Amino acid sequence: MTGGSSGIGRGIALAFAQAGMKVLVTGRRQSLLEETQGIFHSKGLEVETQSVDVTDLQSMRRLADDVQERYGRVDVLVNNAGIGLTGPVADATEDDWNWVIDVNIRGVGHGIQAFLPKLQAHGEGGWIINTSSMGGLMPIVAGLYSMTKAAIIALSEAMHIELLDQNIGVSAYLPGPVHSNIALGTSTRPPEYGESGYTPASPEFAARSKQQPYMSAEEAGQRVLQGLLRGDMFILTHPEFKAGVIKRHRTIEDSFPQEMINEERAAAIPFLTDSPVYWEENRNFSPTPPSHW
Repeated sequence: MTGGSSGIGRGIALAFAQAGMKVLVTGRRQSLLEETQGIFHSKGLEVETQSVDVTDLQSMRRLADDVQERYGRVDVLVNNAGIGLTGPVADATEDDWNWVIDVNIRGVGHGIQAFLPKLQAHGEGGWIINTSSMGGLMPIVAGLYSMTKAAIIALSEAMHIELLDQNIGVSAYLPGPVHSNIALGTSTRPPEYGESGYTPASPEFAARSKQQPYMSAEEAGQRVLQGLLRGDMFILTHPEFKAGVIKRHRTIEDSFPQEMINEERAAAIPFLTDSPVYWEENRNFSPTPPSHW
């Protein structure tokens, strides 16, 4: 699991370990990795940690080889590492564009390139979970961030369809607000990405965020575990977003031209216009959280 040393990633790792899975998490900050180890051990859980930069494909491939050698196989990949650059698109520097794309899109791609062959090798299927965001469905306040998260939704849907015959499922995980360190992650910006057009989040902002009624990382992680066990293509967490997403999708639907379908054209492109994964009989029912959440 990438980005597993704090926040949502740590919550997912805890849920998986509590379910009996062998878990290895990565992160960039050694202090957070050590903190994660301490939390796991205090709960009587085992976890392996490694410091890995998801923007480095060769490092990710070495990690995949190490996991394969250490555990014998890979069954689940969680691409969770991400950064939360927020602000108007017009304020972004070229380096802002490069950094958010390198981490939030290429980082996921590197995880897939490194680990998908390991999932395919044993021939018994598996699962990939790519962390997107509700910002990928409701791109309201953070254009660059939402752009990358929308890309992860499209990537995950395409891969879900592509890998069905190999019994490898793919989920797009779209959490709403969760107590995490994503806002402060921009404070550890690598020097090669130069100057940002955005003002870094202040410690005061982080302190105020902790007082907000956001979802805990542990609950968010449990919802990922539930989605994995259910085989969900989309793992959503916050019902507060549903009405807005419906309005947005209705806006898209109402933008189609009111004219007759060109049947000849439609017959030529059925592979572009539909997939069985969207058919009602293939959808899961809405998840019902356990009562203790």
